[in-house]
Amino acid sequence: MSSNLSIPDENPTRIDHAGFYRRWLSMIDDIEYLKSYVDRVSGTNEEEWVPLWREAGKYYEGEGDKLEAEGKFEKAKTYFLQARTYYSIGRFPGAVSDIKKSISDDCNRAYAKSCAHLEPAIQQVIIEHKGHKIKCHLRVPNSQKKHAAVLIMCGADMFKEDRGWAGEFCIENDMVALIMDAPGTGDNLMPWEPNSVSAWIAAIDYLASLPSVDPDRIGAFGISRGGYSVMQLAGHYPQMVKAVVASAGHHFGYRMTEQELLDYVDARSSRAQYKFGAKNGPLTFPLWSVEKENNLYKQWALTEQGVLDKINMPILMINGKKDHLAPIGNIYFMLENGPAVGREARIYPDAGHCAFKYFSEWAPSSFRWLKEKLSH
Repeated sequence: MSSNLSIPDENPTRIDHAGFYRRWLSMIDDIEYLKSYVDRVSGTNEEEWVPLWREAGKYYEGEGDKLEAEGKFEKAKTYFLQARTYYSIGRFPGAVSDIKKSISDDCNRAYAKSCAHLEPAIQQVIIEHKGHKIKCHLRVPNSQKKHAAVLIMCGADMFKEDRGWAGEFCIENDMVALIMDAPGTGDNLMPWEPNSVSAWIAAIDYLASLPSVDPDRIGAFGISRGGYSVMQLAGHYPQMVKAVVASAGHHFGYRMTEQELLDYVDARSSRAQYKFGAKNGPLTFPLWSVEKENNLYKQWALTEQGVLDKINMPILMINGKKDHLAPIGNIYFMLENGPAVGREARIYPDAGHCAFKYFSEWAPSSFRWLKEKLSH
């Protein structure tokens, strides 16, 4: 593994906490096994990428099947989760083609196997909203009482099958968890646009309707684009959302300096060199520009949507100072605006996007924080 673990980069031929594999590192048990496959990456086109990571996942899924047949369910679960993770790398950034859809099916199958012996069980539920049927995962503690609940809001390229750990943290803290794909991803086919916040609102309403949930104690948690979404949801539905945790997130309302903006555009554009679809297909990540960024600000910034002043519940913000996709100024902007108390932040100076280098610290702490804030 690289000695510098906070390089703001998307290069899939090297492993570092701020780079491409940041999305999965916290879910991988054997880094040397991962490295053995990263060393074999010769290109990111799906024709090369998908078979490589399917091979990595098949080993773990096969071993998990053997362990399950022997009745070693807990160990089998860990192997199925490893298979899920490698298949997830293969499907990145999503089921954008038939080949990607096939490994996405592998990912979902392995995840379902890992959940087979989970207690309490994961329930698949459907939220119907504006003609869309959004498949979500629900977990409810076994105790017979009304619980606090957390909406786990996924981001642009990590889906509900990648966020089972968040549901586990909810259960550990005696909270209900609802895990939902973001608009435009996974099983949420609603287009991603500013008014798609209504899908998240529908999810909150669903939670509030459950007999196991106290409707006055509902919070939200999100990472990366999900970190933005929790803030947007909080601003649009403050009467129901009582506490939020955002790891990264952009655009909150922070205006970058001229140099920051130029550096940000360069960082976003550098992703375009890695094409994860068909060799002759479109770019996976578009080239960026100052004009594009300014236009997105006008559409998405909380200030432009007129909801900044409505975010009056406790908020916890987390990020690495070297984030190249969600500038750290977003956190300072939120700390400089809003109520005098109730806003907390943890910034890791040597970490990158979402501070994944310190995931094992901030992830469990976030759910303990939500439990505390939703206990009042």
